[in-house]
Amino acid sequence: MAAKPDNDEYASPPCQMHELAPSTDERQWADVRRWRKAERERLLELRRSVEPQDKDRYAESIGRELDRLLGNVSGRIISGYWPIKGEPNLMSWMAGLEARGAICCLPVVVQPNTPLVFKQWRRGMKMVPGIWNIPMPADSPAAVPDVVLAPVLGFDDACYRLGNGGGYFDRTLAVLQPRPLVVGVGYERLRVRTIYPQPHDVPMDAVVTEQGTTRPVR
Repeated sequence: MAAKPDNDEYASPPCQMHELAPSTDERQWADVRRWRKAERERLLELRRSVEPQDKDRYAESIGRELDRLLGNVSGRIISGYWPIKGEPNLMSWMAGLEARGAICCLPVVVQPNTPLVFKQWRRGMKMVPGIWNIPMPADSPAAVPDVVLAPVLGFDDACYRLGNGGGYFDRTLAVLQPRPLVVGVGYERLRVRTIYPQPHDVPMDAVVTEQGTTRPVR
């Protein structure tokens, strides 16, 4: 498991949530929602604070760790992501997968509040603005990924993911069949003690940061 960050600072937990198991009780969930909103703001600022000279170095470290984790990628369909809001930029690593026999794809939001669709992608292909102006393949077939890389805004030792708040990855992973290998990608500074997972939260199989791989502790 990757090392814990030296700066062990976390936002305050929601009222009494540190004493409670995940629950569907609406009052508890409302408390978690308030905490997550504040935590997302804190973590987004933290993610964007990565120094420019460190971004490429961290991306290279994450790529090497993904290579160790995934092993032989020949014949596998791997979904990456188009980096936004300070997410690690793995597009160069993704472009190299094709030479190793993999098929790459990107998640696409077809319409709000629906599962993602995965479209095949390769370097140099035509891209068009999608929802929220996130680039998407212009004319590309859909694919069902064997591996999904999910960028994290925050994550915990149980490999639960805190995303940007739209719920797209959780919604998608709940319906994908067969279920792919799901790997969170982010920076070590985004680790938190817990995201206070609720029944709708879907844990990842691993999280990769510039410091290594974390596998679930439950």
